[in-house]
Amino acid sequence: MAVSSTFSGANLESLLVKYCSSSSASSLRAHFPCQRQMKAFSKPNGGRKGMVQRSGGVKCEVAQSDAALEGERIDSSKASALSALQQLKTSAADRYTKERSSIVVIGLSVHTAPVEMREKLAIPEAEWPRAIGELCGLNHIEEAAVLSTCNRMEIYVVALSQHRGVKEVTEWMSKTSGIPVSEICEHRFLLYNKDATKHLFEVSAGLDSLVLGEGQILAQVKQVVKVGQGVVGFGRNISGLFKHAITVGKRVRTETNIAAGAVSVSSAAVELALMKLPESSHATARMLVIGAGKMGKLVIKHLVAKGCTKMVVVNRSEEKVAAIREEMKGVEIIYRHLTDILACAAEADVVFTSTASETPLFLKEHVKDLPPASSEVGGLRLFIDISVPRNVGSCVTDVDGAQVYNVDDLKEVVAANKEDRLRRAMEAHAIITDESKQFEAWRDSLETVPTIKKLRAYAERIRVAELEKCLSKMGEDISKKTRRAVDDLSRGIVNKLLHGPMQHLRCDGSDIRTLNETLENMHALNRMFDLESDISLFEQKIRAKVEQSQK
Repeated sequence: MAVSSTFSGANLESLLVKYCSSSSASSLRAHFPCQRQMKAFSKPNGGRKGMVQRSGGVKCEVAQSDAALEGERIDSSKASALSALQQLKTSAADRYTKERSSIVVIGLSVHTAPVEMREKLAIPEAEWPRAIGELCGLNHIEEAAVLSTCNRMEIYVVALSQHRGVKEVTEWMSKTSGIPVSEICEHRFLLYNKDATKHLFEVSAGLDSLVLGEGQILAQVKQVVKVGQGVVGFGRNISGLFKHAITVGKRVRTETNIAAGAVSVSSAAVELALMKLPESSHATARMLVIGAGKMGKLVIKHLVAKGCTKMVVVNRSEEKVAAIREEMKGVEIIYRHLTDILACAAEADVVFTSTASETPLFLKEHVKDLPPASSEVGGLRLFIDISVPRNVGSCVTDVDGAQVYNVDDLKEVVAANKEDRLRRAMEAHAIITDESKQFEAWRDSLETVPTIKKLRAYAERIRVAELEKCLSKMGEDISKKTRRAVDDLSRGIVNKLLHGPMQHLRCDGSDIRTLNETLENMHALNRMFDLESDISLFEQKIRAKVEQSQK
C-alpha cells in the first residue's frame, strides 16, 4: 500500500493519543486505546493476536499493570510507518476510513411519543445554535441540526459511525431532558441516509404532520436554515439537506392540492373547541386567547372565520395585540396584561393557550377556585392547550368544571376526510421520491471534492520541487522578474494540464449518467496518481475532532 508523503504512522499515533486523552473522547477509547494501549498499532502480530472480540465489536486488550505496559511502549524509531498503517487498515478503524459519513435522524414525534415526553425534550429556537455546538462536540458527530416543534423533536446529524453516533446523541438527549435513555429508546425512531432524507422531505411537505398538508411546518423547516446560517456544525450536508427539503415542501404544495382544505394546529384547536361546545353557544361563548405570537394569531384568525366577533387576548405587551386588532377590522379584541391571566380565565368559557413559557401557566391550585363557566356552555370550562411545553398542567383535569385538551387530542379533528387526504398524499410521495434521488445524486457528487483537492496538492508538490531545482541551477543572481516569470510559467503549465481532469471531476449531481461517469473518472485518477488516501481521510477526521475538543 502506497503511503502519502504527508502522512506517517507516527503522525497518526500522535493524533490518536491526543484525541483519546481528551476528556470528551471516552467512547472512542474502546476503538483506539491510547498512550500505553498503542501496542495494537505498533507491531505486526500475525493477524488479530492481542485483540479481543466482544459483542460484535473489536476492542484492544486493556493492559494489566503500569510496569508491564511500560515495557510495551512504541519505539517510534524502530516501528515502521507502513507496518502501523497496515495494522490500522485491519483494525476497527477501518469502518471510519472506508464508509462515507451517514446522515441520521433521531426523533420523537406526535406519532411515537406523548406530549409529556416531547415537552421535556423541546429545545427553544434561541437554544438551537448551542445545541448544534454541543452535538458536534460529541466524538462521532460532524454536523447537526435541531427541528423542535409542538409535534416533534428531531435531531439530524452527520455521523462518522451510525451506532456510536446514535448512542451519543441519545445520551445527550437524556442528559438535557432528564429522561432516562431507556425511555427515550422506547419512543424514538431512527432513520439513516436515504430514509432520513425521505423523512425530512415528507415532514417539509406536511405529510408527516398530524394535520396533513399544514403549512406551518414548512415555515419551521425554513427557520432551521435561517438559525443555522453561520453556526459551526450546520455544515454542507445538513444545510444542503434542509435547503432541499424547503424546495420539496414548496413543490409539493404547488403541484398537488394537498393544502386544499388542510388545517393547521391552530385551526384544529378551534375546531376541537367548537366540537366540544353546544352548537347553540358557538356565537356567544366567551373566548380567551393567551399568547399573541404566530400560533395565537392563527387561533384568533380562525375564531373570527368561525363567526366570533369578540374575544380577550392576554399577552406580555400590547404591541402585537394592537397589530392583530388593526388587521381584524370589525372584531372586538380586548387586550389584557399577563398579570391579569387568572381574572380573565374566570370570565372565559374557552381558554386557548399558545405561549413559549417553559412552566405551566395554569395548575390545579390556580383553577380550583375559579367560578364555573356560563350555563350556556354547560358550566364546563375548556382549556385548549397547543403549546409544547404545555401551558396547562394535566392536574387541571382533576378540577370539577374544567376540561383540558392538548395537541395530542387534535387527532379527533384530523380524522375527517381521511381518504381524500391520502389520495393527495400519494401524488406528493411521487415528487418526494424524485427529489430524494436528486439529493442523493448531489451528495454523491461531493465525493469528488477530496480527489480534486488531492490532485491539485499532488501537482503543486511536483511543481514546487521542480521549480526549486530549476532556480538553483540558474544561480542566485537571477532577477526577481525572471524568478517570477519562471514561477508563472510553471503554474500555467500545471493549470493547463489539470484543466481537463478537473472538468471531468465536476458535477452538480443533476444527471445520474453524468454523475456515474464523474465517479468513474474520480476512481481512475485516484488509481493513476496514487491518490487513494483512506487513512489520510481518517487522519483529517480525527484532527478535526482534536481541534474541536481543544476549543
